[in-house]
Amino acid sequence: MSYGQGGPQSQWDPWTPQSQQPWKSGDDDGTPDWAALADASENRKKRRKVLLVAGGVLATGAIGTAVAMAVSNAGGDSRAGGPSSLPATASLPGGTATTAPSFAPTSAPPPLDPKDFIASANKDTAPLSPETLFPGTQLTMGETVYKKGATSDSKDCASGAGGTLARALAAGKCTRLMRVSYVKDGVAVTVGVAVFDNDTDAQRFKDRADKKSIVAALPGKGVKAFCDSAICRSTTNTLGRYAYFTIAGFTNGKDVTTKDTKVFAAGNDLAQFSFRQIRRRGEAQASAAANQ
Repeated sequence: MSYGQGGPQSQWDPWTPQSQQPWKSGDDDGTPDWAALADASENRKKRRKVLLVAGGVLATGAIGTAVAMAVSNAGGDSRAGGPSSLPATASLPGGTATTAPSFAPTSAPPPLDPKDFIASANKDTAPLSPETLFPGTQLTMGETVYKKGATSDSKDCASGAGGTLARALAAGKCTRLMRVSYVKDGVAVTVGVAVFDNDTDAQRFKDRADKKSIVAALPGKGVKAFCDSAICRSTTNTLGRYAYFTIAGFTNGKDVTTKDTKVFAAGNDLAQFSFRQIRRRGEAQASAAANQ
């Protein structure tokens, strides 16, 4: 007995709803034709593979088109029909064509030298007195505090000179001699500052000065007389149009020896402070001139 007489047998597709499973024609035992089913499945796989490959080609083409459009848009001007803004090959980074940077020449004036302002009376015009060089009532150097005593200011340079100092000051045509005294624990120091018209005259004084060219000690205002006849320690230096001196000793009249470190320290402190004050005078005037 057979079923399905009439037209051609409908092909069964397991992926298609309501399709019929194929059967063998003629007499059979009611089992499916497995060979036919295998052939049908193989044909479907081939069709699906072809469809997938074709779809991949189309997708790749679409991506390629999108990239090309993106590159085109990136290289073009934002205005319609504008020229490409890509740089020339020679100016691209990494190229061999380079241009060295150029700088306009500066016209800033050279800095003013403070030494120039203390080298001549023509430039050294700031106020000058014992108070401007040695202000206040005491002097602190490190941890040591010296009490200020008497001061003196004279155009007669010889009036405050001892030994051969007066002759050396005259050789340099000294115009002014200022003196200030300080005291600390029985040690007194007088510092003197001589003024010349220029550094050439100051050098002339320096050439004539010797170990006996000492400034006269100045007592008063809490400072007892010292170095009248006792041995004292003295120093002599020059800076610009200035010469500065110190004489240090004991207020009890004791002679100074090389072991008296306090006397040496006091004289060095006042000499160093004098140097700083004269140098600062030049720096202040140079700064003021530069800001005008």
